Amino acid sequence: MLGGARRVSFAELLKESGKKLGYDIKIVSYELLRQVPIAIIGEVIVGLKWTDPDVVADIVKVAKEQNVDIILPFVDGAIEIASKCKAQLPEVFIPVSEYEISRMLFDKLEAARLFRENKLAIPKTYTVRNAEVPAIAKPRHGTSSRGIRIFYNIDELMGLENLSDYLVQEYIEHREEYTVDCYVSQTGQILTAVPRLRIEVVGGEVSRTETFRIPELMDMSREVIKAFDLRGPVTLQFIHDLDNDRYLLMEVNPRLGGGVICSIFAGAPIPDYILREALGQPVEPCDDWRPRTLMARYQKETIFHD
Repeated sequence: MLGGARRVSFAELLKESGKKLGYDIKIVSYELLRQVPIAIIGEVIVGLKWTDPDVVADIVKVAKEQNVDIILPFVDGAIEIASKCKAQLPEVFIPVSEYEISRMLFDKLEAARLFRENKLAIPKTYTVRNAEVPAIAKPRHGTSSRGIRIFYNIDELMGLENLSDYLVQEYIEHREEYTVDCYVSQTGQILTAVPRLRIEVVGGEVSRTETFRIPELMDMSREVIKAFDLRGPVTLQFIHDLDNDRYLLMEVNPRLGGGVICSIFAGAPIPDYILREALGQPVEPCDDWRPRTLMARYQKETIFHD
């Protein structure tokens, strides 16, 4: 795991999937701190920042020392790193998209340009010259909703420091937010696409979410995946404009999302897909997952003594 600090539930599901296949799964997570919750189920390796020029070489060294078979990124900064590791570790299963597309999707301004070029429905996107309010400004390299600001006054928007470092779009006040958890095989087959409503979010992470079978969202997700030739776990973010009854693409994260647990318990066998593909075993599409599966999260403490 790259940045799997809080993904204890997913690690448990991977281990359960391994048992079904007759394997014992060992979890190793590459982190900046040793005292992170994943330590209760796996080994934590303290490593370098994703921006460190030596991080890829360090992860490659750790992977060889630990006899790693699979590498999964869990945070945005680790996606590009995993893509780079893929070329240096051909014997390791790293289900991520190509480096160049991962890099562009991580930049919100660049991603919006790609979405428009591929004729994907997105909110109206502004430049400094044509901006209108209400508007939402998102840091172009931000994650977990950090730094997002909403403006109702055009002068305040124009006064935003380093405005060129933000993606500025129309702010849709009456909305619902949806995530679609997908998995794409290494041959490009879309194995599953599960929409779920983001009911409650705490610190950018969903704490309450429910699956819904929305054919329009599932079809839009397939279009996005095909447009960018994505692979492995993919998390798509959409907004439902309630006033105009339209779905709009917000973000494409070519990695596992934190709320994917809900989709897995709804029946999408994503941990099985990862392990089976790593083992070279056949995988079958899953569309019989259960709608109206609701996940409500709670906090649980992990204690470290000196």
